[in-house]
Amino acid sequence: MNLNYTTLAIAGVLILLLIAFLIFRNKKDQKNFEKESNESEIKPDKHDDPKI
Repeated sequence: MNLNYTTLAIAGVLILLLIAFLIFRNKKDQKNFEKESNESEIKPDKHDDPKI
């Protein structure tokens, strides 16, 4: 069995880059989600009804 080490190395590097990209994007999305959820909890709905 003859292995082409260049092709194997390129595939390995591409897999590592894909994993790193997915981890980075997940952390970024998690920060955005936490920010949006915190903002929605802090700001109450405004009511236009007159107070009694």
